[in-house]
Amino acid sequence: MEITADIVKELRTKTGAGMMDCKRALTEANGSIERAVEILRERGLSQAAKKAGREASEGLVDTYVHANGRIGVLLEVNCETDFVARNQEFRALVHEIALQVAAGRPRYVRREEVPQDIVAAESRIYEAQAANEGKPAQIAQRIVQGRLEKFYQETCLLEQVYIKDDKKRVQDLVTEMIAKLGENIQVRRFARFEVGEEAGSAQGE
Repeated sequence: MEITADIVKELRTKTGAGMMDCKRALTEANGSIERAVEILRERGLSQAAKKAGREASEGLVDTYVHANGRIGVLLEVNCETDFVARNQEFRALVHEIALQVAAGRPRYVRREEVPQDIVAAESRIYEAQAANEGKPAQIAQRIVQGRLEKFYQETCLLEQVYIKDDKKRVQDLVTEMIAKLGENIQVRRFARFEVGEEAGSAQGE
């Protein structure tokens, strides 16, 4: 399939990747934009992994208060340099994540932060559910793992489905910005408040 300038432009608009990267991804994907997006994300993940060990001590604290004043979010996202911290795209990313926290009601930033006693308690609940459903032991274990994965995806910010695009998770947004700006970006912590809820505390470190 011929890789036209229009297709390359469309992929650039979707991903923010460079022209040559888009062209190579489209060539590899035989002109499929959907597959090319996946390829660029895979490469972005690779780039992100290389940058993950670099210190991220700059960044931005953002706030979001819902229009009716019933929900508020305080969020810290780190990057490597003050230059990127002032970048409008980085600031837009931080604000989008704050909106996600408000709407998605996560309890943790990432699954590694979930206390082991919480994981154990959830596992026991899922095991009891599988037993009550009469599932054989081998199948029950797969069911427990599947439900535990769903628990992580619902309660961990980076694993949640992005509220504005159900084909992406929040981690994808971070990874794409790492690839675009060339710096390590880390969601450090957040606090979410809602009128009438029990007192909460900041999550993540």
